[in-house]
Amino acid sequence: MLVEYGHFALILAFGVAIVQMIVPMIGAHRGNAAWMALAEPAATVQFLLTGFAFAVLTWAFVTSDFSLQLVYLNSHTDKPMIYKITGVWGNHEGSMLLWMLILTLFGALAAWFGGGLPTRLRARVLAVQASIAVAFFAFVIFTSNPFLRLEVPPLNGRDLNPLLQDPGLAFHPPFLYLGYVGLSVSFSFAVAALIEGRVDAAWGRWVRPWTLAAWMFLTVGIALGSWWAYYELGWGGFWFWDPVENASFMPWLIAAALLHSAIVVEKREALKSWTILLAILAFGFSLLGAFIVRSGVLTSVHAFANDPERGMLILIILAIFLGGALTLFAFRAGAMEAQGVFSTISRESALVLNNILLAVSCFVVFIGTIWPLVAEILFDRTLSVGPPFFDAAFTPFMVGLAIVLPLGSILAWKRGTLGRASKHLVGWFVLAVALAALAYAIQSGNSALGPIGVALGVWVVGGAIADLWMRSGREGFAARLRRIGRLPRADWGKATAHIGMGVTIFGIAAMLAWEREDIRIANIGDRWDVGQFTFQLDDVRQFQGPNYLTTMADIAVFRRDEPFAMLNPEKRFYPVANMPTTEAAISNGVLRDVYVTLGDPQEGGGFAVRVYLKPFANWIWGGAILMALGGCLSLSDRRLRIGAAAPKKTQAKAVPAE
Repeated sequence: MLVEYGHFALILAFGVAIVQMIVPMIGAHRGNAAWMALAEPAATVQFLLTGFAFAVLTWAFVTSDFSLQLVYLNSHTDKPMIYKITGVWGNHEGSMLLWMLILTLFGALAAWFGGGLPTRLRARVLAVQASIAVAFFAFVIFTSNPFLRLEVPPLNGRDLNPLLQDPGLAFHPPFLYLGYVGLSVSFSFAVAALIEGRVDAAWGRWVRPWTLAAWMFLTVGIALGSWWAYYELGWGGFWFWDPVENASFMPWLIAAALLHSAIVVEKREALKSWTILLAILAFGFSLLGAFIVRSGVLTSVHAFANDPERGMLILIILAIFLGGALTLFAFRAGAMEAQGVFSTISRESALVLNNILLAVSCFVVFIGTIWPLVAEILFDRTLSVGPPFFDAAFTPFMVGLAIVLPLGSILAWKRGTLGRASKHLVGWFVLAVALAALAYAIQSGNSALGPIGVALGVWVVGGAIADLWMRSGREGFAARLRRIGRLPRADWGKATAHIGMGVTIFGIAAMLAWEREDIRIANIGDRWDVGQFTFQLDDVRQFQGPNYLTTMADIAVFRRDEPFAMLNPEKRFYPVANMPTTEAAISNGVLRDVYVTLGDPQEGGGFAVRVYLKPFANWIWGGAILMALGGCLSLSDRRLRIGAAAPKKTQAKAVPAE
């Protein structure tokens, strides 16, 4: 009976969303305060009802209620409890309910923390947000209902995809959805502003925290997915330019551009039309990602579903919202007059260049991702676009972005001079070139990727440090340090995020340029060298796990004849799913990872063993953590919270808590 209550709560939330979509919008048009006020409680009720439905579905998975079709298809009694819980969203229907939970959560947050917004704008924002919820409630209830019952409940389930039976499933999809769906609020702000026909500095300040939060969650989600693929798939790579990977990367790029563009709107009231367009496109790419993940039209190891019919419905939702918003934009763009004027050499111009590089790089990824589908539909040709295309077409734009970033952060607003800005970066430029030359001199082979990555990483990190140092004034060293410590958290957040980007650039370049790989057939007792490490296959054992059979190797690792690590790569087989998986064994380190996978037994005896030495691998994810931390620091700055102006120093009375 509890399942039926959950189903009814979902239907009731759908009805509340319809009311929230219509009544506050009409109230804003007529100036009816009572109708506009309905939006806030409706958003709260919508979230609570969806949360109850999600809790009911989770309980069905935890208790192995196989009368529910979704539980039967994606769970098993022998599965560990953590995978029963994460199995709730390890499928199409459950993941869509998680999407709805996060969508209604953001709608409720906009209602709870939107007290500083003008009444009409808040009503319109919440009404647009509700319209998105209406579309997806309809999609879930009529095409992807997670509460369907089986007429005859089976004794056991069919188990979850073994590749998803990993702790990464507990964190990667929720963080990605927080990013994907978080961009819906930026979209709602953009559409509401277009309806009102007004975008000003206050609007730029209101939209920034929501975009920043979504970008931060996307950063964490992408990093977690990259790390998961690195250790779980056994390929030894962190990024494969897979369509689903690209689906999360494209909105991340546009959201980064939107963040920087909104700064110009807030500071100079310029780039209004462009910022509105970016807000629309950012959520549009999020919906495109939902289509790619769930339609099956593009092959991916990450896809949740292979259902072109349901994918086509998501494409229709994308067309309605993106098409409607762009049509409104076409009618209203003329009203978005830019008031700020700036010279060619200025921080505004640098941010424009930053936006161009991010937008074009996103377009490159979009073309490479969607072109196989276009070729099949229009030309009846089957082709694939792989890493060589993306590496060649995408990398130059990121190199350009890394070069421009430090200078753009230091240039003055409105009118700047390259000479004055560059003098703060001369030392870092010299250090970057010197370290690149050193890397090129000591590396083996002739690849320039490593030295270029060193130079760009040092340049970006140095630029962020120089920006902080420049803001500390002209006093003595100790006084400047004290002043840096008192800088607003938004300044520290920007510097931390830029440092994180520099660290990630260096980690990617170093790992790709200097990694070592060895593949061989090894028998028990064999010993071999890879770089400065010696590997020895001591034993291969077989035993049974909670819901799988495993073949595990004991591989001793020595460094300069001293014991370094004992690695245990596995080859697992899940009988219920009838599927094998490869479990890599990794010795993580600050300077390098030692990465080993076990292959199948060979006819002539022995086992296939693959060894990688991956220098600075963890710097990739460490940089992503720094970028997300920078977002947190900036988000914690009172000046960036919606409607929260910084209190005046002379103000005696207390500021009400938000």
